[in-house]
Amino acid sequence: MSFDTAIPRLPLDSDYLCSLDVGVGPSISLGTGPYGERRVVGILGGRVEGPDLVGTVVGGGADWQVVRADGVVDIEAHDSLLLDDGARVEIVSSGVRYGPSDVLQRLTRGDAVDPSEYFFRTFIRFQTGAARLQHLNRTMAIAIGARRSANVELTLYRVR
Repeated sequence: MSFDTAIPRLPLDSDYLCSLDVGVGPSISLGTGPYGERRVVGILGGRVEGPDLVGTVVGGGADWQVVRADGVVDIEAHDSLLLDDGARVEIVSSGVRYGPSDVLQRLTRGDAVDPSEYFFRTFIRFQTGAARLQHLNRTMAIAIGARRSANVELTLYRVR
């Protein structure tokens, strides 16, 4: 098979979906396993703001992480939204955060670190039963994140 005759390369296009400001609890280490240090971070709540999504991030979710030997943090987060109109949305996020070791140490201490100093991206899928939001059930989004001392800020872009 030649790449010249493969499926045509299409541009990756996206548009702004929403922003999340998620309060997080302390990182709890579960110890080092075969893939690295396993940690869990509780989701305490927060806000979602976007053209079609306005409401709260419901507390009770969690961000499960593995800190690999190479310093990369694998992220698997699961949380939910309660929108102002009563609609509920499940969010499942998978991604990575990495950067120079001194920058990651500053993040771990809770220091203010400019997000341009590290890479924090996640792939997001949604589920909802809300009639007006059925498009989310087939939406893929990419989030650009910033880790703060007590919260995580995410800007989500719908991939088209």
